[in-house]
Amino acid sequence: MLGTVVNAVSIIIGGLAGLILKGGIKERMNQTIIQGVWLCVIFIGLGGAMKGLDFTVEIIFFIVIGSFLGESINIEGRLESIGNTLEKRFSRKDSTFSRGFVTASLLYCVGAMAVMGSLESGLENNHDILYAKSVLDGIISVVLASTLGIGVVFSAVSVFVYQGSITLLAGVLTHVLNETVVIQMSATGGLLITGLGFSMASNHRLRVGNMLPSVFMPALYYYIRLFLNI
Repeated sequence: MLGTVVNAVSIIIGGLAGLILKGGIKERMNQTIIQGVWLCVIFIGLGGAMKGLDFTVEIIFFIVIGSFLGESINIEGRLESIGNTLEKRFSRKDSTFSRGFVTASLLYCVGAMAVMGSLESGLENNHDILYAKSVLDGIISVVLASTLGIGVVFSAVSVFVYQGSITLLAGVLTHVLNETVVIQMSATGGLLITGLGFSMASNHRLRVGNMLPSVFMPALYYYIRLFLNI
């Protein structure tokens, strides 16, 4: 849970700083700093992906099958739809609190880093992804809070509950999955994190959200083999 706690605290600190600064940071500086952080995210993603070099063929199939499933379900489209619905329902023209809370919560919780970082934290007690996400979320909080107000600070609660739940669930799964499956899940997730980093740093969007089912394919493959006794 340490990674999730750090992430929530970074949002609170960044949000409070944003309330104090009130738009005093130049847009160009914000963009450059965020791009630098995304380069670090690519570095972390590559580190995770390298763990799976011995399972390259399997990971290719995991990515292809997972992407097919995610695209069929249209995960990103559904999440965006839910986000738009929530924002319309809870955001009032005379209140920036609800708009700030909903906007920030969706931004911080939806994405490969939130899911994979929490899984890594629970499966391997590795918080590197969530630490990188903490830096990025903290920077974004400064910008959002300076325009949308204190509701951004309270989005830390959403992050804590959402990511903490995934981490605890992953902690349970680590007792029923073997080491190979954990490595494959970590490596597959690392590839998605790398893709996310390239996507954001280059402003060329990759639909990483629709690839998220790939992360769970190693576990499914493991249980299918176990069931068929092969």
